Order: sequence, then structure tokens, then C-alpha cells
Amino acid sequence: MIKGLKKWRLFSLLAVFAVFMAGCGNEEISTFQPAGQVANDQFKLLLLASGIMLLVIIVVVIIYTVALFRFRRSKLGEDHIPEQVEGSHTLELLWTFIPIVLLLILAIPTVHYTYKLGDVKAMGAVDEDGNAENLVVDVTAKLYWWEFEYPDLGIVTAQELVVPTDEKVYFNLIAADVKHSFWIPSVGGKLDTNVENVNKFYLSFEKESDGLKDGVFYGKCAELCGPSHALMDFKVKTLPRDQFDSWVTAMQKTAEEPVVANADGEEVFSQSCIGCHAVSGVGESGAQGPNLASFGDRNRVAGFLEHDEENLKDWIRDTQKHKPGNTMPSFSEDQISDEDLDALAEYLMGLKVAK
Repeated sequence: MIKGLKKWRLFSLLAVFAVFMAGCGNEEISTFQPAGQVANDQFKLLLLASGIMLLVIIVVVIIYTVALFRFRRSKLGEDHIPEQVEGSHTLELLWTFIPIVLLLILAIPTVHYTYKLGDVKAMGAVDEDGNAENLVVDVTAKLYWWEFEYPDLGIVTAQELVVPTDEKVYFNLIAADVKHSFWIPSVGGKLDTNVENVNKFYLSFEKESDGLKDGVFYGKCAELCGPSHALMDFKVKTLPRDQFDSWVTAMQKTAEEPVVANADGEEVFSQSCIGCHAVSGVGESGAQGPNLASFGDRNRVAGFLEHDEENLKDWIRDTQKHKPGNTMPSFSEDQISDEDLDALAEYLMGLKVAK
């Protein structure tokens, strides 16, 4: 009976482990399915380190097993004295040089990739006409959302990063309040965003996000930054260069050709929301709230709620219920009536730049 229960415990443990590992297979968020050169390089290092670790474990287990069965006291007798190896130069050389060799095998590629992936000299490169040769994005992490400014293109957005594929994209990372950490698991390792200094690195996006679940890669904050840290998500849309250029042009047009899906909703927005949010994609970072120029194109409300009008209205009514600690105020029925809220939600859902 007890033996049977132990088998079921083992089966249950393996089942839970299998479910846990299944979460590692989602292409839009898995480090085990790299989607760019940086992620590939880091994945190779991960495999190398894991291989060395596994080799050491296997060798130790084999030695332990051989010793356990070959030199058992019941087999050799109580009076058996093992061969004395004290002072053996051969053994001393073996257990000195083998670890050194293993460390060198791991250290050489680690140092190589550390310098390679930290090389951001091309960030400020310009062509003969003075135009930037590479795309640079300034990332500002805030409680609990992300702002993305494209300084050379004159546009800014929030919560959804849009980048071209098959080229390096350079990032300036900073935090506006507390320490956060910028992480797109499928595309590269994380890097902290600090309040007091700017961290720089680059990523390469070599897969279009269109075929993924929700059509985006998932980005996360990898630093424990407060009560809603786990909800501080952002999404990454990767496009071929020509489609990215079209998106940039559409964002730049939002300054002169604003989209108005509901005129009454626009009026409500002007009275209650415009102090913190912009609906033009042209501008600079530093706004109090997320830029909403492409809000209708997103697939999440507040970074994690399903993107529909009901969730949007629920979010506006009680922001703390969904994301405790965030700085957006809630709006009661005394501040925005249900009718006005319906119009506002339709207006916000109509803010689109993607065709």
C-alpha cells in the first residue's frame, strides 16, 4: 500500500514538473527558442555551461556508483585496507588540471560574448548626410508601464515596442522612479534600468512577430519593483523594414491627422485625461502617463487585460483593483458618467495607426 502511494507521489511530481516545463515552450516568451543573434549567442553559452555541469555530475555519479559496488565492506571483508594514494602526483595533477581546463572552456567564450554583446560603439554612427545609421530607442521604465522614444524619428509610444527585423536595434535604458529591468526573453537577456544612470545595449530581432500568439513577443520587468511588478508587461511587434517605415510615417502623421472614432469621447478625453496622456505619436518622453496614439492597435489594456471596451472601462473605474500601486487615478461615476465612459472607450479604441 505504502509502496503504491510512493509511486503515485512520484507520478504527481513528474506531472507537475511536465506542466511547469511546458511553459518554456511558448515561442513568444521562451529563452529556449531564441529569436535573434543576441539570444542565440546567449543560448549557446547556456548550453555550454549546462553541458559542463552535466558532464561533472555524470562523472561523479559513475565514480560514486563504482566505489559503492566494487568496494563494499561485505564484499571485501572487515580487514580490507584500500590502496593508499596519499602523495600520488598523477591524481593531484588530474584533480588540479581538469577543473582548470573546464573553467577555461567556459571562460573563453563567456569573455568573448561579454565584449561582443556589450559593444555599442555603432549607436551614434551617422552617414555622410548626418542621418543615424542605426535605430536607437530610449526606454524609460515607470510604475508600472514602459515608454519608448525614437529620438531620431521624433516619435514616442508606450507599452508596445515596434522594431524592424534583421538589424541591430540599440537601447538607452533608464528608470523614472525605482529600479526596473528590461527583458524580452525570446530576444535577449535582461538589463537593469536605473534612476541614476543610463545603461546601453543592443538586440537583434530576426523573426517577425506576426505569426506568434497575439502577434507579439512578450517583454517583462525582471526586477522586483513593487506590488504590481508581475503586471509590468510590454509587447514587441517586429516588422520587415518597409512595414516599419510605414508605421513610423503613420505615427508621425498622428500630429496633423488625428483619428477621432467618437467626437463625444474626444471631448471627455480633453476634459479628464489629456493632462497626463497624449494621443499624438510625435513628441518626446517624459509624459506623466502612457502615450495613447496607437492604443487601438494594442492587444492588452494596462499591459495585461484583454483588449476590449469592457476591460478598458473597468480599468478606468478602478485602476487600483487591477494594478495596485500604479499612479493612474480611478474615475467614479460622479467624475465620468456611464454614457461618457462609453464614448471615451470608443474614442480610445479608435486610436489606431496600423492599416
